[in-house]
Amino acid sequence: MKDKIFIIEDDVTILASLKAKFSVLGFETRTSFGDGDINIIRHNIVKFKPDFIILDLVLPQVSGFDILKMIKNDEHIYGHLSTPVFVFADFSSDNIRRHCVDLGADYFFVKTDFIIDDFVTKVKKIIDNNHN
Repeated sequence: MKDKIFIIEDDVTILASLKAKFSVLGFETRTSFGDGDINIIRHNIVKFKPDFIILDLVLPQVSGFDILKMIKNDEHIYGHLSTPVFVFADFSSDNIRRHCVDLGADYFFVKTDFIIDDFVTKVKKIIDNNHN
């Protein structure tokens, strides 16, 4: 059975690249542009039942922090699935990183260091290690 990844990102290029690269690696992927209502995003996550979630913090209409909090506090998502969340942000403040960890982020990446191939490789390695 394929691992499933749900990606929430507002940059169309990054979103399409991540979806393509994870699909080539054998993952089933679903995406959200992150521009909708948090309840729609929640519904899509619950329906898809991902094994992993990739979340951009800076989104146009909803806060990535609010999405992270929802994911980690919603028993229909986290309680039953223990879904690891990979957060990435446009900034590297220690306060932001700490806040994400406090909200339950499992991994934190900075977009300024963001090279899609490197990010996918790191995420894949973490996922492979979780399976061992």
